Amino acid sequence: MLRIGYVRLHDPAVDADLTAEVVALKAAGCDVVRAEHATGTGGEDFAELHAILEFIGDGDQLVVGRLEHLGASGRAMLDVLDRLEHRGASLSVIEPELSSRGPGGPALRAALEAVAAVEPAGLPRNRRPAAAAQDIRALQRAGVGPVEIARRLGVSRMTVWRKLKAYQGCPG
Repeated sequence: MLRIGYVRLHDPAVDADLTAEVVALKAAGCDVVRAEHATGTGGEDFAELHAILEFIGDGDQLVVGRLEHLGASGRAMLDVLDRLEHRGASLSVIEPELSSRGPGGPALRAALEAVAAVEPAGLPRNRRPAAAAQDIRALQRAGVGPVEIARRLGVSRMTVWRKLKAYQGCPG
């Protein structure tokens, strides 16, 4: 049985995180560890994972540090699990300790199916970037009220209140 480790990190500047993940996967008995950084451009940023899924064979095991390394949604994670099972391979997660092999396998599948069932169909939600605190503060200094600030910047009133409260708590 070949144990293949996989790690996918969001911030390419944090090499310490990558090193820690690789060490954890090696300590978990992985024969090979593949790593990649998310590019945020869609499916192509999972190139290493897709290569592993094409290579992995019967009886082999994919090992990840955390479940979210498999994809951005429950549906994506479930698709990875399906592909592994189709090839006769299994999944092992280090934290929390989960495995698709053994008595916990059906529970893992059921949890991923439940998450996938409640996710919105189609593309992941694109959130609007939060308004910058300096924009909120500038409008407040100009005499604009919090409700109008929220309307102008296209954010919630709660966002405006939080940013103003954080600003007032800062020295200076």
